[in-house]
Amino acid sequence: MGHLSELIIDLALILGSAAVTTILCKILKQPVVLGYIVAGLLVGPHSNFFPTIAEHEGINTWAEIGVIFMLFGLGLEFSFKKLLKVGNVALITALIGSGMTFFMGYNVGVILGWESTDSLFLGGILCISSTMIIFRAYSDSGLISQKFAGIVLGELVIEDLIAVVLMVILSTVSISRSFQGLEMLGSIVKLVFFLILWFVSGIFFLPTIIKRLKKHLNEELLLIISLALCFLMVILSSQAGFSPALGAFIMGSILAETPVVEKIEHAVLSVKNLFGAVFFVSVGMLLDPKMLIQYALPIGVSVLVLLIWKPLFATIGALVAGQPIKVAVQSGMSLSQIGEFSFIIAALGTTLKVTSDFLYPIAVAVSVITTFTTPYMIGFSGKFSDWISTKIPEKWAQKLNQYSLGTQQVKQASDWKRILRFYLINTVIFSVIIISIIFLSNRFLFPLFDENRWQNVIVVGITLIFSFPFLYALSFRRGPSELYVNIWSKPIYRGPLVALMFSRLLLALFFIGFIFSFHFSTFYTFLGVLATVLIYLPQRYRIKLFYKKIESRFLLNLNDRERRELEKAEEQQVLAPWDAHLAKFTIDSNSPIIGIPLHSTKIREQFGVNIVIIERGEKTMNIPSRNEMIFPNDVVSVIGTDEQLAQFEAYLNKIDETKERTKETNSVGLHSFTLLDNCTLVGQSIRTSKIRERCNGIVVGLERDENRIVNPEPETVFQTGDIIWLVGINKRIHIFLKEALQTEGAIQID
Repeated sequence: MGHLSELIIDLALILGSAAVTTILCKILKQPVVLGYIVAGLLVGPHSNFFPTIAEHEGINTWAEIGVIFMLFGLGLEFSFKKLLKVGNVALITALIGSGMTFFMGYNVGVILGWESTDSLFLGGILCISSTMIIFRAYSDSGLISQKFAGIVLGELVIEDLIAVVLMVILSTVSISRSFQGLEMLGSIVKLVFFLILWFVSGIFFLPTIIKRLKKHLNEELLLIISLALCFLMVILSSQAGFSPALGAFIMGSILAETPVVEKIEHAVLSVKNLFGAVFFVSVGMLLDPKMLIQYALPIGVSVLVLLIWKPLFATIGALVAGQPIKVAVQSGMSLSQIGEFSFIIAALGTTLKVTSDFLYPIAVAVSVITTFTTPYMIGFSGKFSDWISTKIPEKWAQKLNQYSLGTQQVKQASDWKRILRFYLINTVIFSVIIISIIFLSNRFLFPLFDENRWQNVIVVGITLIFSFPFLYALSFRRGPSELYVNIWSKPIYRGPLVALMFSRLLLALFFIGFIFSFHFSTFYTFLGVLATVLIYLPQRYRIKLFYKKIESRFLLNLNDRERRELEKAEEQQVLAPWDAHLAKFTIDSNSPIIGIPLHSTKIREQFGVNIVIIERGEKTMNIPSRNEMIFPNDVVSVIGTDEQLAQFEAYLNKIDETKERTKETNSVGLHSFTLLDNCTLVGQSIRTSKIRERCNGIVVGLERDENRIVNPEPETVFQTGDIIWLVGINKRIHIFLKEALQTEGAIQID
């Protein structure tokens, strides 16, 4: 027998232990992640109760792959466009909550006498909440439709981006062992540069390629292509000096803008779950009970920061953003745990060998404790917010309500701010593209030509040809024309507007000179810039048309996925009064309102809610009639308050026991019986015996001696010793057999 690799044995041990512990967590209604960590503790080197892992390096490699898949999955759910839609409330809540928690965590490390890098990483670990745990807690408790849940989920999108930036900053600080502001600023600029480059190029090329290949793509090919792109970006990210996990996250966020993202998520889900399980089990393997006892103080203090201070900071952030007291408190108390990115930040410190050995186990211990407490914090938040509302002074409550109403008023940005924002975005994006073309040309194009006097001319010419469309956009692309008209009508802004336009031209000339400066002296660079301008001006219109095609393709790809959703959303604009809001529910096949006219469901009388939209596949019914019925998989949009929607959701998820009993009663099964001597069925054919009418069943098989007949003919005559096989409704067949025993008296039930 061949030798079995230790890695295969270890994998069997990991998955077996994970299966047992996660089933227990399901029974106890605890998060699955907790089960993985417990499994790692049981099979890790610090436990003697079970066999332990032997091939640690192999498991660590698998765990690293697990991190890549986890970040790829988070990227698929992230979407940069979603980031632009979360709104000021989520942004302010995230910045204040995470920023103050980071500061608090850092100071905890300083007070405990830790090194500066350990303190920084502790702050980074504590300031990022868990999307997975919060979403699961909301779903289990039926709070996903609540107003504060939408704010928290938007805030988690911001925290994901904060975590990405933190990974870059902490890596830079750790490697340089200093807190030089210029180095950190340079790292952030480098990150922004590559994010823009990867995002713009990815959106331009990937959706187009996927559309061309769409008719050839099945789930298997989509899985292979998406994973290939993921690992390609992982390599590019590592080559650029960033972590592999960051590359996976970026590729996921790029693919999130494609119309096939749901199919990719479905295809990748199983692989992501497998390697994610290996990652979390490997996290549990690092959990040393002795070290937990030794570092009980920092663990306890960190837990208190997450259970008290972060909810307080996030609540303050939500209040500053203009939310009512109850919504702010519920939002803050939901963010009282650490999760996926926290583990990755802790693993980053271990990989770079810049943090102490105790920090990772502390992060794991804090995660386990706060994962357990999260459902209770969320469940208690409603009562606690009501208690605070009764205790807060009346004057404070009035001022907070006035402030909340004032901040929710829509404020139109001035034309000057809008034009400045347009110029800033325009300049940054096209500068990144032009710089990338220049460096790619010098890196890959220049070596292709033999060294001769025309080499530099050819390389510069090709670089300029590729750069011309973006040089045009940088110099002359204009935003909405009404902005220019409005600003030009005010003499005070004419000078600054001319200065902005002139600065863009100067920047474009600078880039042209930059292209020449790589290959020519200053004098020839000046001549080259002059010649380029003279060549460019007559061709300006053609270049403009070519750029418009590029821009149209980019915008088409960028908005393709959301175009139908946007059109549908515009048709479904519903104004909800006061504290009511709109929530969507997907109707399950077991829902008690299936197949019942709306007026018969009595949901308005029972719960005070109204169904205003029904979506059935491609069909949308706005303000459905009272006789309209609900069918399985319909998506209904419902207006109500948080309390009303929560009661309605609980009602939807309640399984109709009558239907379940009917389903069990009407279940179909296979039964058999043997004909004995003197049985009245002997000598009759299947047709004349009327078995079908008597038991509502079908004779599907007959055994006679050693012969077996499948689906015997209706004229087949029964004989003594025949074994009859019937398929039908279980209850009816049981009644038939019982009656046959009493009347026929000569059958044997098998």
